[in-house]
Amino acid sequence: MLRILMLALLLLPLAAHAREWRVDPAASSLGFKGTYQGDPFEGRFKAFDATIRYDANQLADAKFDVSVDLASVDTESAERDDTLAGSDFFDTGRFPKARFVTESFARGADGGVVAHGKLTIRDRTQPVTLKVAFVERGGSATLDVDTVLRRADFGLGSGSDWSDVGAEVPVHGHLVLVAQ
Repeated sequence: MLRILMLALLLLPLAAHAREWRVDPAASSLGFKGTYQGDPFEGRFKAFDATIRYDANQLADAKFDVSVDLASVDTESAERDDTLAGSDFFDTGRFPKARFVTESFARGADGGVVAHGKLTIRDRTQPVTLKVAFVERGGSATLDVDTVLRRADFGLGSGSDWSDVGAEVPVHGHLVLVAQ
């Protein structure tokens, strides 16, 4: 009996930690929607990396740390992509990466999970809340996150030249994960 108790005590710290996940970049996506002169367009970032630690039963130990290569923006318009990478918007020459790091997770009134964190784009860091949908299937999982960003909060496209661009940008990430 004492041996079983000791074994259980030794395994307890292992059970109290959220699981580590690796992103399958070929099967994952990070996209956004925008408008220009009232016409919608979609875009995505072709290059991003994420460190994910998550277990729906261990939210206190969960963490997302996501780094996005802003120059990898792709809206299927070379002219628009060049404009977004330019000094009025992402300014990828000076600020090549965006980064989101979680600070806490909580259950919402609807039972869903929200992640509270900080997003840095250019030289501006703002609080951001993500809606989280996580589905685990043994050694793999999918993680879907959604939020809406206000581009002005990050100094993206200020001035009258940008008045035809929508102020709010819905963002959706779909990550396919493999347990580490």
